[in-house]
Amino acid sequence: MRLALVFATVIHGLVHLLGFATAFHLLTVTELTQPVSKPAGIFWFQAALLFLFVAAGMLMKKNWWWMLAVLAVILSQILIIGHWQDAKFGTFLNLLILCAAIVGYAGWKFYRSYLIDVHESLTRAVPKEDDLIRDTDLDRLPLLLQKYLRYVGVVNTPRLKNVRIEFDGEMRGKGKDWFPFQSEQFNTFDKPYRLFFMRANMKGFNVPGYHAYKDGSASMTIKLFSLFAVVNNKGDTMDRAETVTVFNDMCIMAPASLIDPRIGWEEVDSQSVKGIFTCKGITISALLYFNEEGQLINFVSDDRYDLSGPSPLKLRFSTPMSAYTNIRGFNVPSYGEAIWHYPEGEFVYGKFNLKDIQYNMRPQAS
Repeated sequence: MRLALVFATVIHGLVHLLGFATAFHLLTVTELTQPVSKPAGIFWFQAALLFLFVAAGMLMKKNWWWMLAVLAVILSQILIIGHWQDAKFGTFLNLLILCAAIVGYAGWKFYRSYLIDVHESLTRAVPKEDDLIRDTDLDRLPLLLQKYLRYVGVVNTPRLKNVRIEFDGEMRGKGKDWFPFQSEQFNTFDKPYRLFFMRANMKGFNVPGYHAYKDGSASMTIKLFSLFAVVNNKGDTMDRAETVTVFNDMCIMAPASLIDPRIGWEEVDSQSVKGIFTCKGITISALLYFNEEGQLINFVSDDRYDLSGPSPLKLRFSTPMSAYTNIRGFNVPSYGEAIWHYPEGEFVYGKFNLKDIQYNMRPQAS
């Protein structure tokens, strides 16, 4: 759909060059019966350039293309009205591009709400380079967890304040087809925030979503074309479900945060431990499974809810992970799955490929 719109915008822009060519007698266009003055011809040329820049912006997925599109449509329509007899059919393409620009604006605004939350949380979670995690910070943890944190490489690194993560992958609902997505998220830990923005493509339709967990309060909004909310979840059940997700992120993507005193630990056996995490009066737990190398290979919790149906359904939730790789000096899994354990069997609903991860980011200078 995006490529078709880019193509239509390019053609629309090139057609505007006919007005310029007629004004300066560069060629004879028999379809144009009305005279075009040289000043008007310059405006036709400017409109053509604007539409070509709009097409380039759409193709490169730049955030500014919709602003330029509005300007191009306004200029183009003024010219069309002045040469209505010959150019009136261009109004249809202007309306099409204007509608696309409205969607583009809505997407920009929706994403900007995420960026504003990120900026606000980042200013409260500034790292200190001289405040390091020491071996003694691991002493209270089960031996399996100590081995894991040393394998990841957290000892003698600054205490973790925040993390930014990028994924791509596939997701699906039960009984539905897979759809691709790209996501970015930002987490803080002293005051737990999890801000997760996802761009998905479902059957050719742009369906972005924003999951926000802010110090114990969670919400999930998914919008068709960034305009129409098709999912808008919040409330106590959502808060509890997202507390599990926050703890999942801490265990897998931010292991340095596991020294947090809000987490209680119990040894289960030679390959697993139980973590009990409390935040804002909500307590959840999960089993963590490790291999001989010290890698965390699965996270299992019975405290999460599937919210995709007509009513919340409490199910076992697991996230097996693999393909550990070193990113920015830390060993982390580059592939993971999200699984619901329904009574009739396991259902993989998400596949995640880690693209990038950054720890202890700092606010950008203004």
